[in-house]
Amino acid sequence: MGFFSKLFGRQEKESLYQGLKKTREGFVSKIFNALAGKTKLDEELLNELEEALLGSDVGVETTVRILERIEKKAADQKFGDEESLRSFIQNEIEQILISNTQTDFYDFKSELPSRPYIILVVGVNGVGKTTTIGKLAYNFKKAGKEVLLGAADTFRAAAVEQLTIWSERIGVPIVKQNTGSDPAAVAFDTVQSALARGTDVVLIDTAGRLHNKAHLMEELSKIRRVIQKSIPDAPHEVLLVLDGSTGQNAIEQARHFTAATNITALAVTKLDGTAKGGVVLAIADQFKVPVKFVGVGEQAEDLLIFDKQAFVNSLFSNTTISKE
Repeated sequence: MGFFSKLFGRQEKESLYQGLKKTREGFVSKIFNALAGKTKLDEELLNELEEALLGSDVGVETTVRILERIEKKAADQKFGDEESLRSFIQNEIEQILISNTQTDFYDFKSELPSRPYIILVVGVNGVGKTTTIGKLAYNFKKAGKEVLLGAADTFRAAAVEQLTIWSERIGVPIVKQNTGSDPAAVAFDTVQSALARGTDVVLIDTAGRLHNKAHLMEELSKIRRVIQKSIPDAPHEVLLVLDGSTGQNAIEQARHFTAATNITALAVTKLDGTAKGGVVLAIADQFKVPVKFVGVGEQAEDLLIFDKQAFVNSLFSNTTISKE
């Protein structure tokens, strides 16, 4: 069981369950129909499972790995009933994710390893990057943390405006400059302000460009250098935001960004509006950079710390969350 399983209360489980509704409707219906009356894993069931995984955008690479693991462990094995076979398949999918490299993450309420804790947020335009920053700020503040926002995506006026709206909505300060200003200068001012204020968490937005990886790396490197003038071990986290509704395109973005710069964590957004939620399984499986957050709705509370066990449980569940 993952470190954060114990932090997943009924509200978080319900949010995850509802957020994965579209993915689950396609995924679970295929799996449960294929399992009907079965007590042994046969070729027909494997084909149905493959179709369900690919249809949920788990991707070929991860699907093959899951099927090979299941087929190898289930060879000539008989199960007492349909439920035990379903549990076996669910467990194998869960295990292939848990076996991937992961670290124990903080909860919003936990004491942070550094203060101020500097988080750089990166991602292409349109993935929900600025909204994710706003939701993170809301959740940190709700947990009693002092939060500061830095609007270093200075090339897009809408990004600064959107982040300003979030700062006003949730009541946290923001450091910003005019459109076209040097992003590194904004980052530097943000960190200086955080030190002066005694801030706990600093969330810095960055430009959402990907077409020129060399320029992206250069810009982020410059931001790192100016931050480190004040805090040598910062940034403490570089969070890449991906749009889960784009399916395999999100995986390609992850490949490009992880190749261009040092990404330490991932957030996958917009899972509530897509049947492609299986892409989270692919991302968690294929990248050494761990998925840290998933977005399953429009409300700030719908940005959840990623729990692999809870995620797989929600995919396979065909019942509503209990009130325990």
